[in-house]
Order: sequence, then structure tokens, then C-alpha cells
Amino acid sequence: MKPLKGLVVLDLSRVLAGPICTMLLSDLGANVIKVEAFPNGDDSRTNPPFMNGESSYFLSLNRGKRSIVINLKEKAGKEIFLKLVPKADILVENFRPGTMKKLSLGYDTLKTVNERLIYCAISGFGQTGPYRDRPAYDVVVQAMSGLMAINGYPDGPPTRVGASVSDITAGYVASVGILSALYRRDQDGKGQFIDVGMLDCMVYTLENALSRYFTTGLNPGRVGNRHPICTPFDIFQTKDGYMAIAVQNNAIWERFCQAIQADDLFQDELFKTNASRTENEPVLKKDILKILSDKTTKEWMEILIKHSVPCGPINSIADVVSDPHILSREMIVEVEHKKLGQIRAPGVPIKFSDTKCTVTTGAPVLGQHTDEILREYGFSEDEIKTFRQSNVVA
Repeated sequence: MKPLKGLVVLDLSRVLAGPICTMLLSDLGANVIKVEAFPNGDDSRTNPPFMNGESSYFLSLNRGKRSIVINLKEKAGKEIFLKLVPKADILVENFRPGTMKKLSLGYDTLKTVNERLIYCAISGFGQTGPYRDRPAYDVVVQAMSGLMAINGYPDGPPTRVGASVSDITAGYVASVGILSALYRRDQDGKGQFIDVGMLDCMVYTLENALSRYFTTGLNPGRVGNRHPICTPFDIFQTKDGYMAIAVQNNAIWERFCQAIQADDLFQDELFKTNASRTENEPVLKKDILKILSDKTTKEWMEILIKHSVPCGPINSIADVVSDPHILSREMIVEVEHKKLGQIRAPGVPIKFSDTKCTVTTGAPVLGQHTDEILREYGFSEDEIKTFRQSNVVA
């Protein structure tokens, strides 16, 4: 049995930060009811590329959920939703702060219906503070968090990380908050409100950039692919491509020098300590590149792995989805979609000793489970028919 089996999640979120949170909860066994806006549903359903009319972006973030379309602007729609709330354990939304309150469905209202409800609101800047009402997308948060200021090359512009890490991190942080609140609820029987801001989450991830600033008072800048305080810790060109090599301490440095047969580098006073190697990084990198140019990435991989030096090839996405290790870890799986049949998706990254979290069900088509869910909550066939005719559900 999956660890979260039996928990009911009302997922009002859309696009990325909320859906990735609720997808993880679904992967772990929760019954996630995706409450989509009438009439077109989650905004991301319109994001290309498409597979037979279905957004692959939407598919990647909503597997294992059930879709019901409710018009929450209508009185009857609100009444339907309020009948779902008493049986829910968790509610997740990522509207701009105040949106649910304007619909008369904010936490203060819903907790009177279900005091055990854990209500998680994810937003760009959180529910308080001078920026709370601003709209936010990942690139805005990456910029404002300082991440873009330290990402890229010194002679290039500030650079966005290729994945939407602000949304993704907020989604994962939200899931931790939700599970923490569930543990607390086990102690006192009460739910609570959780406020997760994307900007807060990105500031939390800045690790050594913040510590360096607090220590030195100097603004960390962009250093390209290399690590700002560990050397050599970078991307290096080989005879036929590139590879990543990470030398984090002196023990690894010694093994690295042995692997590339560079005793002169190991003995050089300029490179004796991590601090001195970092200070003299341009000279050291030039020497290392000269040595690495003699062999292919594959050849160096074999040598460095033999000497326990952390390293890896620069994989394309095509390489990743066919990598034997990734496949052995079941990180690429096939799921069943109502319209598309079998499609590939990433697997569950958490492995339990006594619980297997196998993913088998793909994302729902719009309103796929509307009637099914309404029946579960006691609505008659005549009521469902009336709701549809009145544009209350779809």
C-alpha cells in the first residue's frame, strides 16, 4: 500500500508549482481531485507541444489525478465544491493571494466546514509583504532571488536556469510543508494554513552564495560552470566532447592527479590546497585541459571512475531517457492515458523499502472524472444533468 493512500487532496492549482506538488502527493498514493476552472481547465492544457490534441506539458505534471470541471463563479458551483471539502485532508492552490477569498472560498471559510483541512497556498511572493499582489513567473523569481546574478559567465548576461526551478522548488517545499502539517494534525486533530512563496524558496537555495556574502561582504558574481569555492570543479573539454569533473577536497585531488598522471600538478605549491587551487583556477584549468585533450570522454570516464573521482558525461535528454542506470531505477516509465494510450513519463524519485510507488495512470483529459466524482459525493444523475445544462460543471 502506498504511504499516502486514503488521503484526499483537492487540487485547485494550475500550470507548474501547484501541480508538481500534487503530482508528488498522487505518486505517493493520495487521491488527488483536480478541480479545474470552467470551461477550459488548467491553463497549461494549451501549452505546446501537443500529442493528438493533448498538451505534453500538462501530461508531464498531472498524472494519476482525477479531473472535475466546476464553475466556482456560480453559486451552484460553490455549493458543489463545499460538499467536497468535508472529506478532504488537503487543499492546494496557487492563485494570486486573495483570489480564493474573493470567491468566498478562502481558508477562513473552509476551516469552518472542515477544521482538519490542511490548506496550502503557493504564490510568487507569499501571502504577506510588499510584493504579495504582484504576478510572478519563474524567470521573474529567478531574477529577483539573486540566482540569475550568479548563473552564467562573467563576460555574459545574467542567465536563467534551463528548468523552471523556482516553481519546482516551491512545489517540493509545499509538499514537505503539507506532510509536516499532517504529522502535527495527528497530534492535535487540527488542520492549518500553509503559505509558500516562490521567492522565499529560491532564497533558501542560495547556500554558499549567501554564506560567502555574509562572511566577506562581497557580492558573488557569475563564474560559468565552475564551482566558486572548489577547484577543479567544472566542465572540461576532452578529445571528442565535454565532461563534468568535481574535485571537492584534497583526497579527491590526489586521486585525480594520479588518474591523469599529473604528479607535477599535485606537487605544485600553487595547487596544494583547495583555496590555492581556486585562487589559481585559470592556470590550473589550462594545464588540465591540455592533458584531457589526449583522450575521449568515454576513455577518461573509465579512468576517473576507476580512481573514484566524481565525473560524468554531458548527457542530452535523449541520452538521459535511454541511460541504463536511470532505466534500472525506473525513472522512465509508461503510463496509460485515456486518449493517447501508453505514453512515457518520469518515474517516482523516492524509493521505499516496504512500499512500491508504481506510476500507471497518466494525466486526465479535461473533466474526465466529473460525473464519477459527483456520484461519489452523493449527487444524483438528474442533478448532474442539470449542472451540465446550467454550465456549472463540465
